[in-house]
Amino acid sequence: MSEVADGTGPERLASAPAGRADHDATAPVAATGEEWQRLDRRTVLVTALVSAGVAAGAAVPTTLGLAGRLGFPAAVGWVLTGALLLIGCGAGGDYVRWRRTRYRIGAERIELHTGLLLVKRRSLARERIRSVDLTAHPMLRLLGLVTVRIGTGEHTGGESTLEFDPVRRSEGEHLRRELLSRTATGAPGAHRQGELVVLDPRWIRYAPLSFVAPALGGAAAGAVMQVSDWFGAQGQVLDWIGDRFRDTSLTVMIVILAGAAAVAGVVGAFGLWVEMWWNYRLERESGGTLRIRRGLLTSRSVSIEERRLRGVDLVEPLGIRLFGAARVDAITTGLATDDEEQRRDHHTLLPAAPRNVADTVAADVLRETVPPTGAALTAHPVAARGRRLRRALGAALTPVLVLGVLGVLLTPVLLWVALGCAAVGLPAAVLLARDAYRGLGHALSGGYLVTRSGTVRRSTAALERAGVIGWTVRQSYFQRRAGLLSVTATTAAGAGAYTAYDADAAEGLDFASEAVPGLLEPFLERTPPTA
Repeated sequence: MSEVADGTGPERLASAPAGRADHDATAPVAATGEEWQRLDRRTVLVTALVSAGVAAGAAVPTTLGLAGRLGFPAAVGWVLTGALLLIGCGAGGDYVRWRRTRYRIGAERIELHTGLLLVKRRSLARERIRSVDLTAHPMLRLLGLVTVRIGTGEHTGGESTLEFDPVRRSEGEHLRRELLSRTATGAPGAHRQGELVVLDPRWIRYAPLSFVAPALGGAAAGAVMQVSDWFGAQGQVLDWIGDRFRDTSLTVMIVILAGAAAVAGVVGAFGLWVEMWWNYRLERESGGTLRIRRGLLTSRSVSIEERRLRGVDLVEPLGIRLFGAARVDAITTGLATDDEEQRRDHHTLLPAAPRNVADTVAADVLRETVPPTGAALTAHPVAARGRRLRRALGAALTPVLVLGVLGVLLTPVLLWVALGCAAVGLPAAVLLARDAYRGLGHALSGGYLVTRSGTVRRSTAALERAGVIGWTVRQSYFQRRAGLLSVTATTAAGAGAYTAYDADAAEGLDFASEAVPGLLEPFLERTPPTA
């Protein structure tokens, strides 16, 4: 079978004999004057080494598991045989992939042919390319190789992306420069070129303040139990923990174990931050491209064309906001992806850093002298605070009422649990609701409209007014009674919609009307002034 995708429309399928398919996969299909090229042949070595690492990691628990049934020598023999088969099959399959893969960079299109039984012929028009990203895990870095991912930023089931895995680092850099070469954009002169910001190691202090730390702590506890189960020692681990706390009350034991998990989570958060953000730098290259480079073991290079930039989003999760920090995400067009990790890779311009640094980076990225994210915002009416208080109290009281009913019906213990939930949840709900209200705001700052909302994850979005393609105005029955409404700017960039929640009805409509003159006016009915 031969699969053809030209990157400009629905995929077409056609069948061909295997021998003919092999010839077609390497023959030119268009006279571009460019030679067909292969991936780096060391991909086979990389696959063999990675397979060997996987086999080594699985060998110990597998050997111990088989030793009890077959005896230790027989278990070692079977494990070694399986490891050799795994390595041989992986390397052999990758050798076939290498032999059957060709790519060509033409003046108009990029073409990639690969596959044995199912031959894929794919091409992308160069004018549709939105990103060329380079990634290299430790093995690739050791050999001087990178994976090149070329994307158009469209949701087409993966057909909008070509991947060359791997090529030499020099070839990857050449492809990135060539495919992203554009006429310089933006106003010249005062705005910095080259390096905009580099990593400050002191930013690592914000790593354990995210929600990743408790998740990593729970994962560490689960990993201990899973590994002990592989070695058949889970019971011994549980007995050892029980012996340590034999003379300790249940409450103290829970506190100590929770503290140990928290420490593990903090250590894991530090390690994850170092791996993700070490060697970080943000640069503006000639031709109007922003480039983010980062990574300790796995290096990553992400490029964003400034002509696709429609604004920035200053994100302040609750933990880092309490310590005066924020991160900066790009609001861009043409960088859509279904993978959440890739979305973060493409959009994050700056990791959690002091707020003044985040505002400075936002201004530099947008080529503004004053950061729009630091503009003074119009506060929303007090009625918006009441709506948040009612929602928060309702969310906090629901589990309390459920536990109270179950306590009456089943056991008084649940009544004490309900009391504890009320004692903790209700004050927390009030504090978060009041904080959410204080965070509400909207403003116009030069060529940008700014909206802010949220408490657990506060977002201050500065969206280019020219990037707004429509407005959505929502007003529920309760909002109407309170004189409020929510106005949403729709755009083809970023999240696609940015909302000023629970604004004063007149102020919200004036904000939308002034932000993009002529877009909302045909739908407004102005009340004539009374004499």
